[in-house]
Amino acid sequence: MSAMNMHPDDLQWEHLIQLPDEHIPLLSAVLLIARDEYPDLDAGHYETQIAHHAQTLAVRLGDQAEPRARLAELNRYLFQEQGFAGNQQDFYDPRNSYLNDVLDRRLGIPISLGILQMELARRLGLDLAGVSFPGHFLVRMPVEGGLLVIDPYHQGRSLDAEELKLRARPHLGGNDIDDQQLLDILAPAGHRSILARMLRNLKAVYAEREAWDKAVRCADRLVRLDPTQPEELRDRGLYYLNMGHRLAAQRDLGTYLRLHPQAEDGDSVRELLIDAGATPMRLN
Repeated sequence: MSAMNMHPDDLQWEHLIQLPDEHIPLLSAVLLIARDEYPDLDAGHYETQIAHHAQTLAVRLGDQAEPRARLAELNRYLFQEQGFAGNQQDFYDPRNSYLNDVLDRRLGIPISLGILQMELARRLGLDLAGVSFPGHFLVRMPVEGGLLVIDPYHQGRSLDAEELKLRARPHLGGNDIDDQQLLDILAPAGHRSILARMLRNLKAVYAEREAWDKAVRCADRLVRLDPTQPEELRDRGLYYLNMGHRLAAQRDLGTYLRLHPQAEDGDSVRELLIDAGATPMRLN
């Protein structure tokens, strides 16, 4: 059975990691991330919720074929009628990144709300794609004459080129960007990169809270999802070190240095490795 036809509760990381990007079922994969935190999660229940929202919208839209109008109705339904919103009171609450919590609480962050928009749009025949924009995740849809770029965190508000350039500037060294550079930044994000961004958000939240076991879990998923990123090995090793798992830390940090011998933080990582070698080993 292919992952695309698999029941959402049956998807496992072992399946996901082996899939080419275009075959990754985004919604099921996002709920798989949530199952790390909620092992008894009924993923099918939440997929059914989204299907119900899409069916309600499809009935309302009827034969309306104009993409802008369909997207406008999707946003009105999602953000005004159903009350989904960006969590501006506690942006870094990890529940904002777990789609089951987003559906239950009607609160999220740009990437989780964007994924919800994308999943509804897909069921309505709209070509809505994610954008790994610097700072906050966005979504985009091709329209006649160009691209419509919208902000899921602010109720699907559309953004023009000048605002997008202003938003990008602080993340690009304060430099101005031209139209071609902006188009490059607005390229559609693959499903694997969307999952990685969600995991990095969670990893950062848990590291800030010193919840090292959960930070390790996120880093481990990232290492397995994209083994070409040595920084994830480094971070997993640092989190293991904070947990007192010296051998695991030595393995990851040593591999990081072998893969990335010219790393800017190489000296500090080597010092940590030396210190780890002198630290009493934690028994597991």
